[in-house]
Amino acid sequence: MRHIIVVMIAVLLPTTSYAIEECTGDDRAARKVTCVVDGDTLWEKGKKLRMLEIDAPETFCAACERERQMGEAAKNRLIALMERGYRIRYSGEKDRTSDKRDLVEVILSDGRDAGQVLIREGLAQAWPNKGNKWCGR
Repeated sequence: MRHIIVVMIAVLLPTTSYAIEECTGDDRAARKVTCVVDGDTLWEKGKKLRMLEIDAPETFCAACERERQMGEAAKNRLIALMERGYRIRYSGEKDRTSDKRDLVEVILSDGRDAGQVLIREGLAQAWPNKGNKWCGR
């Protein structure tokens, strides 16, 4: 009987969740932080990463107020998605910025690609993009 109870408890326990936060502060690499910058940029254990094949609206240096608002929404949605569990899949490619960030896919605990979820929900667009759709350009 004791075995049945243990099995039932194990089945009823929630899956692992992760404390994902918005990035704040400097020295993220030295602090080895895991956090979300915006809808397509994150830090994982002190390494800055860029999500593959998506472009999310900017939260810093936005071209218009609507882009900034949509950027905040994308960032918050990515945090919420990742808190349910995720893994990082490295593509082996780097972006073309001076940071040379690794291009990754964020795979959610249910197997979905977080970037594709953001695109479907209108919080990101496919990369390469066709302009800044959030500011009507």
